[in-house]
Amino acid sequence: MKSRSVFLGVVMALLSGQASASNANHEPVSDSVIAEQRSQLSENTQGKGFGPQAPRDLGSFEGTNAHLFSDAPDSAAMNLCNIHFHKNAEHKGGEFTQYVGNGDGKGFQSGYKYTGKLSTNELKSFGQKVCPSEHGSLYSGDTIEVHYVYSTAQVAPGETLGACFNDAITNPQLRVETQVYVLVNDDKALDFDTLAKHTKVDGLHQAPNIPKDTGTAIQYSGSTTGPSYNEQGSPFQVTWNVRPQVAKVNIATVGRWCEGNDFNEDHAHGVRNLVVNPELLSPIRN
Repeated sequence: MKSRSVFLGVVMALLSGQASASNANHEPVSDSVIAEQRSQLSENTQGKGFGPQAPRDLGSFEGTNAHLFSDAPDSAAMNLCNIHFHKNAEHKGGEFTQYVGNGDGKGFQSGYKYTGKLSTNELKSFGQKVCPSEHGSLYSGDTIEVHYVYSTAQVAPGETLGACFNDAITNPQLRVETQVYVLVNDDKALDFDTLAKHTKVDGLHQAPNIPKDTGTAIQYSGSTTGPSYNEQGSPFQVTWNVRPQVAKVNIATVGRWCEGNDFNEDHAHGVRNLVVNPELLSPIRN
C-alpha cells in the first residue's frame, strides 16, 4: 500500500505541472527560445523509450514513434475524472489553425485560435474579469480547448489529473474527449455549466453534454500535455479524440463556472508547444 501511495504522489506531482508555470514573463519570446525548447525535448527523450506525445498538428497524419499502445475504450465505458481547459487551443487543426505567437515561453499567450469570423456583438467586451489569474483573464473572442478526461479506474470526478488514478489501478487507460470553444458575449450561445455538467450513466461518471455537432473526432495516441512538458517527455499514455469544429460558448457562463466547480478550476491553463518531432508522434489512422 505504501508503494502505491508513493506512486500516486509522484503522479500528482507530475500532472500538477499543467498549472505550475508561475512567475511567467508576459513579453513574447523569440523563435530561438521555442526552437531550443524543442531541441531539449528531443535530447531529453532520445533513446529513453518515451511513447507518442501530444499536442500535435491534426492535419499531419505522419509519425514514427514505435511505442504503440492499445486504444482506450470508448468514453461511455470509462469514468469521467477531470475537466479543465487551456487558453488557446493546444492542438492545431480544423477551425483552429491560426498561431497566436510564441507567448512567454512558459505556455501562456501561445497556442492556436479560432479562424472563423465573429460579429461585432459577439466580440463586445463583457465588462468583467473572467477566470482571472496572474497570466491575465479571458475575453470575448478568446479560444479555449477543453479536456474532458476519462479513466478506466474506479474513480470519481475531482481536482487535477491525479483524480484519474487510485490505489487499486495505478496504470489505468486514459482518454481525453477534446472540444475547442470560442468565447462570445451572447446569451444565446452555449452555457458552459451545461457543457461541463457531469452525472452517472449506467453506473459510470460521464459528461453527457459534450457537443455532438462539431465534426468527427480525430483519434490518435499521445500523452498528457501542459507547458511543464515543453522540454521533457510525458510518461502518461492517452488516447485523444479531438473534434475539428469550434463551438460558441457564452463567456458569462465560463466566468461563473470558474467561480465554483467540482474540479476546483478557476483559470485557464497554459499550452504545451506543438510537438513536431516525428519520432515523438504516432501515425494517425483515421
